[in-house]
Amino acid sequence: MADRDLHAVFAALQGAGDPDPALLCVGGCVRDALMDRPVVDVDLATVHPPDITLARLEAAGITVLEIGIEHGTVVARFGHKLFQITTLRVDVETDGRHARVAYTDDWAADASRRDFTMNALYADLDGNVFDPLGGAGDIAARRVRFIGDANERIHEDALRILRFYRFHAQIEDGEIDPDGQAACTKLAGSLATLSGERMREEIFKLLAAATPAATWMLLLDAQILETELPWLSRCDRLAGLVTVEGVVAGADPLRRLASLVDAKAHGENIATRLRLSNRDGERLRDLNKRADDIKPDLPQDAWMARLYEMGAARWRDRALLNWADEITTGRTGDHLRVDAWHALVAFPDTEAVPTFPIRGADVIAASVPEGPDVSRLLKEIEAWWIAGGFVADRDACLNELARRAVV
Repeated sequence: MADRDLHAVFAALQGAGDPDPALLCVGGCVRDALMDRPVVDVDLATVHPPDITLARLEAAGITVLEIGIEHGTVVARFGHKLFQITTLRVDVETDGRHARVAYTDDWAADASRRDFTMNALYADLDGNVFDPLGGAGDIAARRVRFIGDANERIHEDALRILRFYRFHAQIEDGEIDPDGQAACTKLAGSLATLSGERMREEIFKLLAAATPAATWMLLLDAQILETELPWLSRCDRLAGLVTVEGVVAGADPLRRLASLVDAKAHGENIATRLRLSNRDGERLRDLNKRADDIKPDLPQDAWMARLYEMGAARWRDRALLNWADEITTGRTGDHLRVDAWHALVAFPDTEAVPTFPIRGADVIAASVPEGPDVSRLLKEIEAWWIAGGFVADRDACLNELARRAVV
């Protein structure tokens, strides 16, 4: 790894007389490098206690954030770039999420407390990998495997059930580990202990995978979400949506979540359980209302009026979901039908949404008293403007306003 800032951290923490190694890259960055994926964040593990790590970094002139220091983590900052450096640990006691830990200098012991073998990988700056639990072999086999007893790992943190499926979805073409699947099925009820925020993060990461539908079907077959999110069962629609998104749009986890919902009424339940933001909750509810007319069959002279009513984002969402629905019925269509769907989805990108030329202040300026008549007249003029194909400019709209205001 040729990152200059990373080298500075290693220089500060790997000194003369220190154990060799005293510091290694760990976890996802090593996993992703072995899978030829972009490495976004680099986490580090060290034999040094956090107070020594802190002192060494500060002595080297490196900015340090004491975020998580009570858990053994020190953060080195270089501008907007952060390196989390955590002291090797062993679990002394766990309660389903939080663990009481003790520091250690044993790399294998630290590896054994992690969730999956592919995340218990360490590497130095030269790319030499320390793999105490066979994680590299599991990566090569495209297999997500719990470390040790899968039941114990899940008891330590129930979120590992969703992480198991999330990593499987990201691997894409591997076979599900049967022992891991069995443990997840057995302990699926423990998902009730998780906050909505933690569940949402993992579910969205799973849905953002290139081909999540096959993994979601495994979740359904194993009844993993039967208690917490039983409404997310339309795997066929998810598969169709992924297909059309790959052609004309990027992956959108919330849109993909909406494709799974089996009935309109359940959007509120899902938004509550996953603690969606007000904005995302409203969008999910809107997506599940659908708009079945946003299809190539919609007369083209009505496209702009519907786009104006809905806005570009809602138009695109509903067109993609309707296209996915059509695929689930087995209708793939000839190239003319596919081209028509392409044109429909791309319509907001090729045509600017018109802006209504007048506002409430214009109505008041036309000597209409403030009150319900202002809103009524504004809506009437807007309807007239839309019916005319959005052609009337501001002057024409003001003239029509003057005519109606007199009446």
